Amino acid sequence: MSRSRINGNFIDKTFSIVANILLRIIPTTSGEKEAFTYYRDAQSEGNYAEALQNYYEAMRLEIDPYDRSYILYNIGLIHTSNGEHTKALEYYFRALERNPFLPQAFNNMAVICHYAWFDQAAEYWKQAIALTPGNYIEAHNWLKITRRFE
Repeated sequence: MSRSRINGNFIDKTFSIVANILLRIIPTTSGEKEAFTYYRDAQSEGNYAEALQNYYEAMRLEIDPYDRSYILYNIGLIHTSNGEHTKALEYYFRALERNPFLPQAFNNMAVICHYAWFDQAAEYWKQAIALTPGNYIEAHNWLKITRRFE
């Protein structure tokens, strides 16, 4: 299994776990929960084309910038899973424009950039770590080892 596929599976599994937790604790209507479950299930089952169409429709309907940030983030996850890293970065940036407190978006951008742009990856990881100290331990260690952490 390729490294890209392994990372995609990890991202998908993480997404599913976080989505299940959020779905239980955030007050939403049953219709909203049903719609979200539909989008999440399509993505979790690897039906990325279907999930993308659902997220694009959600973007058309959703007006709240905070909610739109998570839709954009999820679109970025799908593009990451498909190996479309330039598109993924675009959607992570768009998500962060609406919600600058998405450490997972900074982390995913850093992972993508890590292979080609080490310095930029370091900056994204610093931002993710600043938002959630104690998370991203491996990234924190990499920053220390490469003397990029101040």
